[in-house]
Amino acid sequence: MNLTKSHDPQLPGVATAGSEGYCSAVRGAKIQPMFLRALCCFVLLGILVAGLWPFHAPKNEITWVNQGSGLLFGKYGSIVSAGPIKADPLRRDSSCSLEIWLEPRRVHSSGTILALYWPESGVVPFALRQSLGDLVLQRTSQDQLHHAGKVKIYVDDVFTHQKPVLVTISSSQARTTVYADGALVKKSVNFRLSSQDLTGQLIVGNSPIRTDDWSGQLRGLAIYDRELTADEVSQHFGHWTNNEHLDLARSQGAVAFYLFNEGNGNIVHNQVDSATDLLIPERFFVLHEQFLERPWDEFRQDWNYCKDFGINIAGFIPLGFFFCAYFSSVRTNSRAVEGTIALGFAVSLTIEVLQAFLPTRDSGMTDLFTNTFGTALGALLYGWRRKHYSSMKWTSSLFFQGSVAGEI
Repeated sequence: MNLTKSHDPQLPGVATAGSEGYCSAVRGAKIQPMFLRALCCFVLLGILVAGLWPFHAPKNEITWVNQGSGLLFGKYGSIVSAGPIKADPLRRDSSCSLEIWLEPRRVHSSGTILALYWPESGVVPFALRQSLGDLVLQRTSQDQLHHAGKVKIYVDDVFTHQKPVLVTISSSQARTTVYADGALVKKSVNFRLSSQDLTGQLIVGNSPIRTDDWSGQLRGLAIYDRELTADEVSQHFGHWTNNEHLDLARSQGAVAFYLFNEGNGNIVHNQVDSATDLLIPERFFVLHEQFLERPWDEFRQDWNYCKDFGINIAGFIPLGFFFCAYFSSVRTNSRAVEGTIALGFAVSLTIEVLQAFLPTRDSGMTDLFTNTFGTALGALLYGWRRKHYSSMKWTSSLFFQGSVAGEI
């Protein structure tokens, strides 16, 4: 009698099914980490591309207006003065005025229209910004201990209509007055400028320390080291709109006067002092890019800041989710959540360091916090999903066993 041969026809089938199930489980255990690894690489590559694109300084999008005077500023366009604008030593703390004739490309947009910059101290004494339909005046002052403080005022609804507008800012030791097309629109006694605030290197179309580009058309710009009266503001508006510019260039107190009537070339001439002509570089630039700028310096009360804040959190959630899933599938790593968060911080830090060399990007500490927070959210989301799925699987198993026991 052959005892090794089975007489039960079902036993070999049972053994074969068990072997196939075991092999399928082993193959599944190997395929899952491979799939997660590929998915993680895809997510990481996408984040690096999104954070560093276009990987170089783009072409400076500055073109001359076809008909008439003016410069057109594209998405990435900026110009800079050849030298610093200087105030009269005898009138450094006196009153001052600024005239700018411009038309934004979009009403619902934000960006730095122009700014003055002191390279020695890294201070931006004055900046003029568009915030949607509003005009923003920002002044940075320093006390005796060299602590910088920012003061700003908003002038509402200056850009609500899609048309050119002549903005005049006239300031004295008593007050600052803002006009639009010769009409008074704002008066402030808490915001005052001196001629010293309108000195330094002039940058138009972007901030000198971060990417805050402005798009639109610029037709004229003038700086005076004295206060313009209401009558003078009205007269100047007529001169600008009637192309009687030369009379303004020869007016008393003019420090800088740009007509933007060259029509070609890469220089906008200052009719008062050629040492401060405006230069149009071939490539877009940030004059003094900040490295890991502090969060309180980065903060701005506008929609773009809030939008970037949310994008930086949401963009790193997939990294946290899929890398935590991968680390959890590798049994050698018992701290998947902590490792994933550390990885998110390292990736964000790498991006922020590299962004300091890209003029279209900003290197700031705020992104470090938001990216790391987004990574943590993704990791916690995976942990919750895994726990919830395991709970559902355990409940289904109990239900199945109960059903089988009931049938028996």
